[in-house]
Order: sequence, then structure tokens, then C-alpha cells
Amino acid sequence: MEKPFILHMLTTAKNLSPFDVNMALDAGWISAIPYINVEPSEIRGLVQDAIFSRSQKSMQKTGIFIGGRDTKQAMDMLKSAKHAMVPPFEVSVFADPSGAFTTAAGMVACVERELKDKFNTTLDGKNILALGGTGPVGQAAAVISAKAGANVTIVGRQLAKAQHIAEMCTTEFGDGQITINGAADADKGVMIKNTDIVYATAAAGIEVLSAELVASAPVLKVAADVNAVPPSGIAGLDAFHNGTLIEGSTSDAVGVGALAIGNVKYKAQNQLLKQMIEHSTGSPQFLHFEHAFEVAREYIKSTG
Repeated sequence: MEKPFILHMLTTAKNLSPFDVNMALDAGWISAIPYINVEPSEIRGLVQDAIFSRSQKSMQKTGIFIGGRDTKQAMDMLKSAKHAMVPPFEVSVFADPSGAFTTAAGMVACVERELKDKFNTTLDGKNILALGGTGPVGQAAAVISAKAGANVTIVGRQLAKAQHIAEMCTTEFGDGQITINGAADADKGVMIKNTDIVYATAAAGIEVLSAELVASAPVLKVAADVNAVPPSGIAGLDAFHNGTLIEGSTSDAVGVGALAIGNVKYKAQNQLLKQMIEHSTGSPQFLHFEHAFEVAREYIKSTG
């Protein structure tokens, strides 16, 4: 009997995301097995149970997905999973906590497209504010953008927390190549004056950039909002914006809303889940936000 493709889906949360389960099955995994309330210390044992319980041929039809809600924890679990492999007993692993890695990748890829199409420029050297950026999506978007050459500031309500998160992103994900700054929400009125790009990544229903601040941004080029729940995170920008002029902008800035971002996020996650299956007979892959951004970029490029 032909052995099925099995994806072991691990999360530190009390529930596995139904979104991720649907994505896995739609991508071609026959079985998506949930493991909840997983402790990071349990990764080694779970991984080795998965790789040693099948023949080498069947093991190639096995994968591991890491969810949860914490970017650093997910990346640490990804590293633990990689170290738990015993060649030739190895399988691919994909980390995407709360969908943050693929969402961030979709957002940054959409912004990059608008910079090229509307302003004939790139992310390199641009000043970016990640408003409400202390969460998983803001963190991943900040790192992706900084690695693309942008000057990124994570902005949060509490200065100490924003600075702590920025330092964590720099040291844990930067590979010594980037520096991300942290700032307080109270200072965004000053910072917006020389900001080229805004990411709104706060909790749903929270406005992080008012109409007054949009109007006072003289060099703003692109703003992106991952929030699909009214009110918008950015005044004058809604979920349907896809390179649309932002109402009230004095710099002719364009907006990218949650639906456009979500479409690219979906394509990126779907492709990476399929990639694990398609590469099942080759070397194992250990996938995270950088791979999601590569796929998101390629998808946008393919759509013109």
C-alpha cells in the first residue's frame, strides 16, 4: 500500500490554527496531525519519533510544521528540529508562527512592487516605521525589510518593549547584517516626517496612523495594513487597497490593504507547503520568513 504524506503540525498554543490545517491539506498533505501545548524541550523527541517510525522511502513523505505565536520561539524550535535529524533520517520543517512569516513576506513583497511600479525605486535606503510592530508580523516584516537594505524602526506603545523587540530582531535574526531600532508610539508624529514606508501591524481594529499624520507625511510613498477589521489601521486606507492612492496623502502615497496582502500570503504558504512535498526526495528544507519572502517575490513577479 502506498504510504500517505503526513505533516506533523506542532504548536505551543492550546489550539492548532484551522487556517494552517486547511492550507496543509489543500497543498497536498494527506494527513495533518496536530500536537498542541508543545514545550520547546519536546521538539527533539517528537522529531525523532517522526523520522525513526518510517522507512527511508516513507520518511520522505513526512514533514513537520511549526506554529505557535512567538517568532523567536518558533525559530529556536526550527533549529532544534534541524539538530534532531540523524542523516539519512531527515525531513523538511516549515516554521510559520501565527502565519506571521508568510503574512510579513506578502506585505513586504507588495510594498516592494508598489515602490518599483509607482516610484521606480526599491526598499534599499528607505525609512520604514513598523507601527504596532512588536508582534510577530511586525517583527518578521522588520527583519525582511532590513535585510533588503531599509532603515527600520519598530514602534510600540511602550518604548522599553519596542527597543527590546528591536534588539532581539537584530541579534536573533539579523546574522550581524542589520540594525533595527525601537521607538515609542508617542514619537511617531516626528518620525513620520522622513518616513517613506509604513507598516500597520497592530491588533485588529486599532488605528495606528491618523488622517492628520498621513497628511503630515511629506515623503510617504507606500503604506500597508494587515488589518481587515474596521476601523482601518491607517486612515484613508482600507482592506481593498492594492496600489490605490491614500485619501488625504499630500505625497501621493499609495496603500496596500489586507486583501492584497492576504492573497500573496496565501500563495506563499501554499507554495512552501507544496515545496516540501515536491522536494521530498531531495535534501530536507528548513523553511522560515526568508524563504517565504523569496516565494512571495517570485509570485508577484510572475503576475506582472
